[in-house]
Order: sequence, then structure tokens, then C-alpha cells
Amino acid sequence: MRVRKLTFAALAVAAGLSLTACNGDDGTAQSDGSSSSSSSTSGGGSGSGGSEQGGGKDDSAGKSSAGSGSDAQAEAAKCRTDDLDITAKDSTIDGDDEGTVAVEFKNGGGRDCLLSGYAGVDLKTSEGDLSAERSGQESSPMVLKDGESVFFGVTYPLNESGGSGVKVSSLVITPPNETKSFSVEWPGAATLPVTDGSGSSVKVGPMGSAGQGGAS
Repeated sequence: MRVRKLTFAALAVAAGLSLTACNGDDGTAQSDGSSSSSSSTSGGGSGSGGSEQGGGKDDSAGKSSAGSGSDAQAEAAKCRTDDLDITAKDSTIDGDDEGTVAVEFKNGGGRDCLLSGYAGVDLKTSEGDLSAERSGQESSPMVLKDGESVFFGVTYPLNESGGSGVKVSSLVITPPNETKSFSVEWPGAATLPVTDGSGSSVKVGPMGSAGQGGAS
């Protein structure tokens, strides 16, 4: 699913990602080609991620979920949306200039699988859909072992303007190289600032860009 970037007449909104959700087999998952989102199930976003992502990065905390040996990669199939339990939480630290949401992909598919690059992340806001930009950090393919996790971060500008800002209700996540997406409740700040386009934007990091437990 390719979500259009949100554009305001003379205003640009900067924004960020996430909450907790688990893929299940309860039939609520919607295939993303013309996929609709499920607010109670986790999965992949569209727009900036989707089916054509490249490279992922080892978990920065050294968690054993990130295997990068060429032999393991050759044997592992890609991680499918239905194989992943996806959760998200606010991990902003007091004093930070930006807000941060940490997203966890836990492999529950019963086999090792391959992650490569960036997930797609889109925010549902009161003004429409907003796609997170890639942070530009280096990424490398990694093997996510069965039962283990990898984390990545979504950063967004904090609304310190005193105004009402743009309300964020949920986000949509698409695992790398997948087209199936799911909506999860947004766990970050309630609103994003409205700017003239000069402010920071919502950005998503590659696989492993947040450490074990979601710490940046």
C-alpha cells in the first residue's frame, strides 16, 4: 500500500509512530495491496516501507535475534507480516528534543526469517495520512531467530507551540519487503506541531536502530 504524503496548503506537518499489537489468526488482518488496517492487530505500514525495502541492521543492544551470517541469510525466507508479533511503546526520555516510539518485531512464525532494511510507517492524523521518512542510517540484512525480537525507532517533533496541533490516532506498519499492513494505536504524544515546513519531520530508523527493550 502506497500512502500519499500529507500536504497542507501552506503548512507541513511533522510527525512520528506507534503502540502494542499482535498479529493473530482471528481473521482481522487485511491484506495490503488494497489492504485496510486492523486497530487491534499489528503489522506493516505502507508508504515509506512496504514491499520494496532494502537492508536491516543488527540489534544495537546485541540481542541474539540479529544474526547476519551469509549462510543463515541464504537459508532464511523473508519475515512475513503474519509471522511477526508487533508492539510499540513510547520511549521518549525527559529532556529529549524529539519524541520517540520504539517498535518491536517478535518472530512467532516457528522458523528463522530474514529482515532487510526499513519498515513502512504511516500515521493516521486528524488532517489525513502522514508517511514517516527514512532516517538514512545504514542498514544490513539480518536473520531474526524464531521467538526473538528486534527493535527500531520512530522519531517525531514535539508540539511545544502551545497550540492544539494535529491529533494522531494510530499508525500503520508494514514489515520490510511485505505488502500486508496493520493499524495500531499511537502511543506517543497526542499531537504533532503544525509548522511552515522548516521543522523536523517524522522519521523511521532501520531494523535494530533501537536497542533491546526499545531504548535508542
